[in-house]
Order: sequence, then structure tokens, then C-alpha cells
Amino acid sequence: MSGFVFSEKPIDIDHGEGPFLYSENGTEYLDFGASYAVAPLGHSHPDVTAAIQQQAETLTYVQASYPVDVRTELYERLGDLAPGDLSKVWLCNSGTEANEAAMKFARSATGNSKIVATKRAFHGRTMGALAMTWKKKYKAAFEPLAGDIEFVSYGDEEELADVVDDETAAVFLEPVQGEGGIHPATVDYLESAREVTEDVGAALVFDEIQTGVGRTGTLWACEQAGVVPDILTSAKGIANGMPLGATLCADWIAEDCGNHGSTFSGGPVVAAAANATLETLMDEDVPGHAAEMGEYMMAEIEAAAGEHDLPVREVRGNGLMIGVEVKRGANRVLRDLAINHQVLALPAGRTVVRFLPPLTIEKDHVDSVVDALTEALS
Repeated sequence: MSGFVFSEKPIDIDHGEGPFLYSENGTEYLDFGASYAVAPLGHSHPDVTAAIQQQAETLTYVQASYPVDVRTELYERLGDLAPGDLSKVWLCNSGTEANEAAMKFARSATGNSKIVATKRAFHGRTMGALAMTWKKKYKAAFEPLAGDIEFVSYGDEEELADVVDDETAAVFLEPVQGEGGIHPATVDYLESAREVTEDVGAALVFDEIQTGVGRTGTLWACEQAGVVPDILTSAKGIANGMPLGATLCADWIAEDCGNHGSTFSGGPVVAAAANATLETLMDEDVPGHAAEMGEYMMAEIEAAAGEHDLPVREVRGNGLMIGVEVKRGANRVLRDLAINHQVLALPAGRTVVRFLPPLTIEKDHVDSVVDALTEALS
């Protein structure tokens, strides 16, 4: 049976363009989930498509030990765009692989094994990243997992300071928890994490797989706090839908990162897609547009909730990473949005409707979604 790992939705997608997806029967859907934030420029963006086609005609793959211009360009571009001095770049195929690499690099560079992660965290589904993921339903069938992981309450500075010690290899944090319900960290919390890790020589790792590439209104969410980690992981939107992950490291991590490798590290076709994506994002100030649209969308949802007395507990988020906590099951709302209003969104736990649209959406797209959400919740 093909596709047995995924529970498939009753919508057969045929093609996409911009913020829209189209079913095989021609129904148009506003894609406000972007398949977990993988299409910051929207579907089938012409610049990304052209880059993929051009590279595929020249060279589809050669291993990373042979220099290739398009891959070298991506190394340099990511190093230039990285916060602070995170100029050393490891490329892989996904976010979970980027976090696996970060975990290994931190353990090798520090000589320690203890990893501190947070409750509600999601860092991936491979065995190391899964061990750092909080929710039991993802882990139970696969235990025992990697050991020496300690979980702390997200946002609690004192608890974090109590747990981080001389045996700590790394602290893993999402600047905004995504799967955990869209919970932004405070600046004070991120600054405190920076201080306590520096004090003991542990690595601070920011998982920006969902928050990065402009989603929160700046290229990297940590820029808003002015906090530079020792390792930053990225994936999802970095190549506008092509499979790519990246682990960006400070020099002290890269100098003693251990022996790590991957057959498909930085394939030329996905590197070309990433170069086109990042170039377009920066040239057109897409992060700035995301900040504007995110502020508008959250304000409109809050206004609609008040005007129509909707069952909404809270609207949370940063940029176009928005969570609407509702007083009923999120999945019921999501099904109504998809089937009756042709709006696609995502859950973030049982009670949070999560919006992660392409960063190129306009106000009329937001208005359509807010109207649909209002009807679905009324």
C-alpha cells in the first residue's frame, strides 16, 4: 500500500501558483499552510522554476567533495546572510537532518553529551531529533531513543539556568514554538539562554526550521532579539519547496565538529533553487512584507473575534507565523475551512489553528481567510 505513513486529505492537488493550490477538478484553494511553511515565495515561483530547470540541464548531482559553483555560491550566500559569525555551512536534505547534525556537532565540539530541550518542542522525527521532541505520541513507538536529554519549561529563565551546567553540550530552542502551539519566546528568555550557555561553554542552538527564511518578518527570528546562537538550523522554506536543510555554525563548532557526512549534501538542483529563493527574498524585501501582512492578519482576526464573539482564546504569532487558539477542536475548524471555504491551514496541537502562508500574500488574501475563519467559528 503506497503512502501508508501519511493520512491523506480528501483533496487531490494537481498544481499550484502563487498562494493558490488547485485540485484535479479545478477547485481553487488558498494555501495558508504552505505545506508547513515550505513555499515562502508561493507555488511555482518563476525565478525558482527557471533556476531549477537551468541547473537540471547542466548537472543534477555530484557529491559535495567536488566543488560546484552553484553549491559554493549557496555556502557563501548563507554565510553572508547568517546572523553574527555563523559562516560555516553544512547542507543536508531536511530539518530533522539539520538538527541531527547540530546535535552531533555540539557534542563533538564540547566533549559533552547532555542536551537541554524544551517542553512542547518539536525538532524532527529521526532518532536524535526525535529524542529532543517533547510530545509523547511522536516518540512512544520508537523508544528507547538517544539518552541524556533534559526538558525544561519553555520561557522559564530560572529553570533553564538551574539545568545548564558543565556537562551540557547544547541548549536547543525554537525562537517561536511552532508545532507546540505558536508560542514566541521573549527577548529576555533568549538573552538568558545566551548567557547561561556561554558561562559553561555549551552551544546555543536555534532551531529556525519553521521561523527562518523571512517568516517572522526578518530573515531569521533571532535577529529581532539581537541574540546570535552558536548553531542555527534551517530548512522548509529555504529552497521554496525543494528538499534542503542547512546547519550554520560558529567557527569554534566547525573546528571540532567530528566526522559527519551525507551522500546528497547540497545537490546542485536544490542549491540552485535555494540561491534563487534567497536572492528573491532579499531583493524584494519579502521578510518586511511578511511583517506587514502578519500584523494586519492578527489585527483582523482579533477584530473579527471581538465583533462576532467568536470562540477564540488568543491570537499569537510573529510575522506570518500565526496561531489562533480556539475553544473547540482545531481539526473541526480546519476541515470546515478546507471543505466549505477552500482555505487550507494547519493544526498546532488540539486547539490551535496555525497559519503559515506564502510570504507574498496580499491583504485581499488575508481578508478572504479572515472571513472564512469567522464563518467557520460562528
